[in-house]
Amino acid sequence: MTKPAADPVLVEIVAGTLAAIEKEVETSIGRTSRSPMIRDAHDFRAGIHDRQLRKLTGRSYSALVHPVVRDHPIDTMNPGDVFFHNDVYLSEGGIGHLPDLCVTVPVFAQSSPQGVPDGTPEVVAFIQAFGHHDDIGGAVPGSMPSAATSVFEEGLMVPPIKLWDRGVRNEAALTIMTRNSRMPDSLAADLDAECSACLAGARRLGELFDRYGVEAVEACFESILSSSTEVYRREILSQIPDGSYVWEDYAEHDGVEAPQLHRQRITLTMDSSADVPLVIDFTGTGPQAKGPINHCGDYADGNFLKKWLAPVLRNLAATPERMAQLDVNEGVVPLIEMRFPEKGTLLTPIFPAPTNARTFVILRLLGVLAGVLAKATGGRMPADQETIRYTGVYGTDANGEPYLMREVLGGGSGGRYYADGEDTIHVVPDSRNLPTEFTESRFPLRIERLGLAVDSGGPGRYRGGCGYEKDIRVLRDAHFMSIADRSILSCWGVNGGKAGRPFSITVDPGGPDEHEVDALADAEPLRAGTVVRVRTTGGGGWGDPLDRPVEEVLRDIAWRKVSVAGARADYGVVVAGDGTADHGATEALRASMRADRPAVEPFFDRGPGYALLAGGATHNEFDLL
Repeated sequence: MTKPAADPVLVEIVAGTLAAIEKEVETSIGRTSRSPMIRDAHDFRAGIHDRQLRKLTGRSYSALVHPVVRDHPIDTMNPGDVFFHNDVYLSEGGIGHLPDLCVTVPVFAQSSPQGVPDGTPEVVAFIQAFGHHDDIGGAVPGSMPSAATSVFEEGLMVPPIKLWDRGVRNEAALTIMTRNSRMPDSLAADLDAECSACLAGARRLGELFDRYGVEAVEACFESILSSSTEVYRREILSQIPDGSYVWEDYAEHDGVEAPQLHRQRITLTMDSSADVPLVIDFTGTGPQAKGPINHCGDYADGNFLKKWLAPVLRNLAATPERMAQLDVNEGVVPLIEMRFPEKGTLLTPIFPAPTNARTFVILRLLGVLAGVLAKATGGRMPADQETIRYTGVYGTDANGEPYLMREVLGGGSGGRYYADGEDTIHVVPDSRNLPTEFTESRFPLRIERLGLAVDSGGPGRYRGGCGYEKDIRVLRDAHFMSIADRSILSCWGVNGGKAGRPFSITVDPGGPDEHEVDALADAEPLRAGTVVRVRTTGGGGWGDPLDRPVEEVLRDIAWRKVSVAGARADYGVVVAGDGTADHGATEALRASMRADRPAVEPFFDRGPGYALLAGGATHNEFDLL
């Protein structure tokens, strides 16, 4: 029997309700959790999935329901159940590292054949939340040992279990998890917040089914997803010319071996006549790393990676305004085929390979997809951004209690074909640095400076966004930690744009003990009174920086995003003593800089760090059009 078409008015009601419930769940978690990473940095996500395990909401990425249903079939679930997991290798690709804890709550409603409820509740959807928690055990505080060679060093692994059974908590499981954490109280509070928020979200969604009926609401789900599929096929994928395109980029170190080019390659094939028009082939990606930068991407046919990478496609929308309107839900999945290399690569690691710094790979893949699309579309994609790294300080406070202050600091986004990049953005939606007032009131630290990192954005007709520069003074002996990439390799520029400035950490800047700290560090000692300066990456530039209007360069100087010296060296703009531009000298300098350029330049600029790891080469074969 043919299912009835969804009522278009009801589709809008359902879509709006889903978005509201997702926001309500996240707001509840943010207001009732305890750890700084969840409550203040907001490094967590919520998602709503139907009973076919398809993601219905598109404001943000989320984990997967697949592993829960694999181990706990739907027909064995009951109202009030809450499932939990964080096992990377048993998450079907939805969990990247052990600190990401995931709770899943089934939504129940009564089926209504012919509109008459039969009294039997059934699973009709799922509410899920997962986020990065302070500590789940392992070799170092924060559960992200930079030199880990095995997942067993990274913390407690929990496959999908029933954490609540019909509304009753599994106290034994909670006791085991909190016993393994250095921050047991905040972990317990965070889990309570997430479980309670998801249970409340499940009740809210159940009310929607009760009001309109299971059949009508599920028809709306189908309409929402099929509409997304059609929009991406018609508006987005149509902008990619048929053909095959190849590009690659790199992580620079894995914490164990010496810095080297850890390759991630995409061969993108577009066939507009095919049922599945877009093929993303990762063949050529480098071997599994000894250190913790691996990501388990080849599970559930790459379902997680499809939804993780698809937001990059939105840059092909007709206007920036249209781009902002497009969500990424399960509707994109039927349009993309993913092909993975054999087991034993960065994207197909073999258990028990470590994964805690897998952001070096999955965030780089966003840039690799943007780069290969830039080649396909003549540069109609942003330049590179690498906007997440974990830094922190840990020690004991004046009461002898252990503390961990950790942040997910952002960096500059890449310049675009129509605008400069954004300053200090975070790839995790709604995430943010810790407020200074909170940091100073809770930890024995003082924030002495927080501002934009001058000259960090890649020069271009459209400049890359600036990164942070943050000075932290420790008031008691402590240790500094960092899990960061892009400290050698820069965020690349495109179509004539130049690379941004890389990440750096400086201890005692300007003092007698000034020294740089490696971007992967677990326990850099800091004496009481020492300042540590964190400078995050700037985004790559887009287009020729010598084409940037002089008045825009002067504005950047006034806004302290570009220095006077940077204006001259990067943009060919000569600034007079009174702060105005010397137009005659500027024209002469720009003409000289253009004349000194080689006849053929690569489409991508990787910055000076690339040559250090590539035997002196400034670009590779795929950087040329």
